Amino acid sequence: MSPATSKLPVSVLIPAKNEEANLPACLQSVARADEVFVVDSQSSDRSEEIAKSFGAQVVQFHFNGHWPKKKNWALENLPFRNEWVLIVDCDERITPELWDEIAIAIQNPEYNGHYLNRRVFFLGRWIRHGGRYPDWNMRLFKHKSGRYENLGTEGIRNTGDNEVHEHVILEGQASYLKNDMLHEDFRDIYEWLARHNRYSNWEARVYYNILQGKNDSDTIGADLFGNAVQRKRFLKKIWVRLPFKPTLRFILVYFLRLGFLDGIPGYIYSRLLSQYEYQIGVKLYELRKFGGKLNVSESAVVTPPAMPQPDTSS
Repeated sequence: MSPATSKLPVSVLIPAKNEEANLPACLQSVARADEVFVVDSQSSDRSEEIAKSFGAQVVQFHFNGHWPKKKNWALENLPFRNEWVLIVDCDERITPELWDEIAIAIQNPEYNGHYLNRRVFFLGRWIRHGGRYPDWNMRLFKHKSGRYENLGTEGIRNTGDNEVHEHVILEGQASYLKNDMLHEDFRDIYEWLARHNRYSNWEARVYYNILQGKNDSDTIGADLFGNAVQRKRFLKKIWVRLPFKPTLRFILVYFLRLGFLDGIPGYIYSRLLSQYEYQIGVKLYELRKFGGKLNVSESAVVTPPAMPQPDTSS
């Protein structure tokens, strides 16, 4: 076996649920890894069958509605035989160039983790502008040195069982790799909308926690002078207090961050993000109106009248 195709001492973790459209390309792209785990959530499609056909180990995760969610559970419980773990979503691909860089990076004792940059594709086009690139994520790290932050959102229903926008808290130093991972969902816009409907539940809770002054000691923290992720978290604390956020987000993404340079897909993407911001705002209003709960009707929070007590005097 040639050096370019030899297995690397890396364990890949892929969270999945009903991902038969995306899994083949994803699994093919991680074939250089020594082992691959697909952590499934009782998929009703061919996801498990596809994963096994590529030689991946399939583990079923049953979410109980509380922390930890899927990725942290997997980091705690899977029998990794390698020190390094690479976390890849089903709609992501690891290029040969990135694998070559990973092979070198994991030999450097100075670092316990490495940030990967995502190149997001939408409607077949790389969304290079609008603030979508660069998009740094801690995905390659020593599995004993990193865990996903807890943003206190697991109590909100319909957000799924997987960490999506949470980031890894890493013990030790990290570097930034040069080659990109690719993010391209082979499903249609219906799936994008359905997914972001769930994400807006999550985001609304994050906004609510910020406005309530929730302690962020279990998170990566917000720091204007920190890394790229911490700077974004700092700016979010300002963003949540601004008015007219859906309109502002469209202006920010499409005009100020040059989303118009991405053509028609860039325009559609900007409009959808504006709509997404509106959904977050509506759900934030619901949380604030009903004491931190979503999906609560007026009748559900009305205190019922006291039941008359039976007369026992006779």
